[in-house]
Amino acid sequence: MKYNEENVVYYGHIKSDGCSIYLAVTYTGLCFIGSDNGRVSEMKSWFNSKRPRAHLVEDWNEVSVYAEQLVDYLNGERKNIDLPIDLNGTEFQEAVWAELQNIPYGKTKSYTDISEAIGKPDSVRAVGTAVGANPLLIVVPCHRVISKSGKLTGYRGGIPMKEKLLRLERS
Repeated sequence: MKYNEENVVYYGHIKSDGCSIYLAVTYTGLCFIGSDNGRVSEMKSWFNSKRPRAHLVEDWNEVSVYAEQLVDYLNGERKNIDLPIDLNGTEFQEAVWAELQNIPYGKTKSYTDISEAIGKPDSVRAVGTAVGANPLLIVVPCHRVISKSGKLTGYRGGIPMKEKLLRLERS
């Protein structure tokens, strides 16, 4: 296979405040953030499944500006990442992910709130599935979505990571 700028994905690894996370960027923007203490295999598996034409290249220079903002967020010095992102999902997933980006820092919404906001009030389970498929943990803040009862439920990064992020945003 020939690789061009559309196939190349640069990745790097950050460690900050007890977090260890892989991130990846394309020529368009940030496209993947792994779970806390996730291995490179988590990222490679995601790309094999979701973007099989991607050619992964470890390159700190290409990811550093994204990594710096992510580290600042994890250290409580930044409330949002304001760099380009590269989301690639179904129309429904992208609608859910766009709505997640409207949840303010330090606030939460329920899956029901999200389904109603996108005009699909009967799609709560599908919203949950779309939230779980979010490739940009933290930046597309799916950690801010909780059950209608207020309970913390599923999170690709794991419930401990979700708790840590919500605690960070409350402080």
